[in-house]
Amino acid sequence: MIILGVDPGLTRCGVGVVEAGASRRLSFIHVDVVRSDPHISQDLRLLAVYNGLAAKMERFCPDTVSIERVFAQENRNTVLGTAQAAGMAMLAAAQRGIPVALHTPTEAKMSITGNGRAPKIQVERMVAQLLGLSQIPQPADAADALAQAICHALRPAGALQGGEREQHLTLAQRQWADAAHHAKASRHTRGVDRGM
Repeated sequence: MIILGVDPGLTRCGVGVVEAGASRRLSFIHVDVVRSDPHISQDLRLLAVYNGLAAKMERFCPDTVSIERVFAQENRNTVLGTAQAAGMAMLAAAQRGIPVALHTPTEAKMSITGNGRAPKIQVERMVAQLLGLSQIPQPADAADALAQAICHALRPAGALQGGEREQHLTLAQRQWADAAHHAKASRHTRGVDRGM
């Protein structure tokens, strides 16, 4: 399975491509940053991001596009630009019939390191290690895009069936699956307690 990860951004939009093979063996394919000129109008910047992402999808023909889920930040302009860039990625994928997955930064950290609060440098080092790279991809947007692709490849749900799934999970994947199970159970218990 070829997975194209996207770290959305208006000025720099990270793109990372990996292949997830048998037993979730990961292979590095490509990493880059799609850029837009901050001195041109917003519509033309979005067009530049869209064209860059569309070209990557045409070149690598991914089975899935994994995009970082946009979350609230203090800087309203930053989050708006990020959300718009994510929309361009979703549009480019939808036009080509490519399924889209959204993962939060916490999910990516958990799947890669086993710690949803891992510092950025730890995630970057693990990305390089998992893909057999001699150095951390630069800039950070590029490493984040690879992290998104890896996160989707290592997600515990749906990749393998039954007992086979448990046998092939790494420690980080088991911890992520356990955390997700406990969170779901906790939500269900709170709903029962409230008479829902």
